[in-house]
Amino acid sequence: MKVVVALDDSDFSRHALAWVLDHLFPPDADAQQPAPALVLVHALEPLRHIMYPVGPGSAVYGAPSMMESVRAAQAENARGLLDRAKRTCHQRGVSAEAVVVEGEPREALCRAAADMGAGLLVVGSRGLGAIKRAFLGSVSDYCAHHASCPIMVVKPPRDDDDGHAHACQTASS
Repeated sequence: MKVVVALDDSDFSRHALAWVLDHLFPPDADAQQPAPALVLVHALEPLRHIMYPVGPGSAVYGAPSMMESVRAAQAENARGLLDRAKRTCHQRGVSAEAVVVEGEPREALCRAAADMGAGLLVVGSRGLGAIKRAFLGSVSDYCAHHASCPIMVVKPPRDDDDGHAHACQTASS
């Protein structure tokens, strides 16, 4: 089975990765049982445009060179994020592949999971309520409804959590 873990630079996605490592790749796992393949995925959001305010009610668009610089910085940040996540996995004795996909995160993650033949897509949750989710949108909610494989949404730890108990929701589509 291939497990795809969606990562961004949030505590929520780091918590989801920790949950996966704790529960799907335990150190005392049976050596006879093959471990799932682990793929760490970061979605690089498209740049729409860069605008700078130049006065009340007016703005100018950034030059193409500015867009290229911002895109290069995004790519470098994505590589750094995935490198840190891979080091975390390797410290636990888990081999992981890192992939950057482009596009709106919720759509890109579903597409990547399908393209990779994932058996499970794991995403973190910001813990938004229904009203905030409706206004702010939710990557996990979108993936739960559109992913071609089972999805696990790892909820953030509660304030009274001792660090050992992790809560999650699962959904299949």
